[in-house]
Amino acid sequence: MKTVGLKTLVIGTGGREHALALKLASDEGAEVHAAPGNPGIKAVATLHDVDPMDGAAVAALARQLGADLVVIGPEAPLVAGVADAVRAAGIAVFGPSKAGAQLEGSKVFSKEVMAAAGVPTAGSRVATTPEEAAAALDEFGAPYVVKDDALAAGKGVVVTRDRDEALAHAASCGRVVIEEFLDGPEVSLFAICDGERAYALQPAQDFKRIFDGGRGPNTGGMGSYTPLSWAQPDLAEVVLAQVVRPTLAEMNKRGTPFVGCLYVGLALTAKGPRVIEFNCRFGDPDIQPVLAVLESSLGELLLAAAEGRLETVAAPMFSADAAVTVVLASEGYPESSSKGDVIRGVGNANGVNDVDVIHAGTAIIAAPEENDPDHKHLVTAGGRVLAVRARGYDVEDARTRAYAAADLISFRGMQRRSDIAAEPLGVVEGASVL
Repeated sequence: MKTVGLKTLVIGTGGREHALALKLASDEGAEVHAAPGNPGIKAVATLHDVDPMDGAAVAALARQLGADLVVIGPEAPLVAGVADAVRAAGIAVFGPSKAGAQLEGSKVFSKEVMAAAGVPTAGSRVATTPEEAAAALDEFGAPYVVKDDALAAGKGVVVTRDRDEALAHAASCGRVVIEEFLDGPEVSLFAICDGERAYALQPAQDFKRIFDGGRGPNTGGMGSYTPLSWAQPDLAEVVLAQVVRPTLAEMNKRGTPFVGCLYVGLALTAKGPRVIEFNCRFGDPDIQPVLAVLESSLGELLLAAAEGRLETVAAPMFSADAAVTVVLASEGYPESSSKGDVIRGVGNANGVNDVDVIHAGTAIIAAPEENDPDHKHLVTAGGRVLAVRARGYDVEDARTRAYAAADLISFRGMQRRSDIAAEPLGVVEGASVL
């Protein structure tokens, strides 16, 4: 088994993939490639212009490179079966099969698996007509929780006290899952799974709504931090025992072993942890601070999971430090996004001690107004543009560093929250503010 000098191919274009590439590149002798990557990833990896949704092309690139491991970042390629194509080529891949990825690809399927496995979660109903949606909303009452059954890039969920808004969202989606509201702070937990066994990473909290105080529409995530001093100290082990291991057993029973990252979105209710949702990959930006404080090798861990031998490597180890990520979003996000706005100050922000500026939606374009034909501009190219991640000796120290660095970056219409990791606000994020 190869653990030193690992050659890894990371699939994807966003902040999650940049954070993964940064951590993978930190291992001794590591060689990192990415397809297609982004301008930030280019600093630590060789980029390749390959469509992440094309399984045959990804497998061919991995074979050409002699990659030891392929890490598929986003959910869409996983749901499309890209991991299956790579496995069929005889290359180790961290990411579930198309069948396994249905844990995220279909909220209905996910709920069926949770029910069969006895996983503690919210009561729910499936609705495909306005009449079914109305009946389910009345059954559970306000606050109303309506989830698009299909992939929606983290924005397919509406939580509201407005019944008409809930009905309208259900009608716009087609098939939805309507759930009882889980009252309690939300936590992200990532389980590294090899089909039978799992290790948990350190829990984090993600701030989903666009505005301070947990207000406004849901986004893909506006910031995150770890550790969570207010969470029960044995939370990871409780979730492994009550959620992850039963789910892996149920997936095996169905003939679809789950290999990859099982993201468990939790509400810490008065009755204990309850699952809000499963994802089949690392969450973004919530994985970013977790990777900042991970001290053991990420490549070794993911390769062991991909090869079905987690028992041969030690559990992941984390420093006593804290890390905070603050997302900088473009004008109009999350309803739309502004592209082509020049970004300034990234180099200065990266120069702040213990700070990484992680690229999520950026591009490089020529600057025709300059006399130098090689002069380029970094510009916005998506909703979430950059994430400023800082590590510190505690949450407040990391938070201060992150915001100090974020203050150095500017682009037209930039949006950011000012309350990421501002405890005790973090305790109630997602719980009671609608």
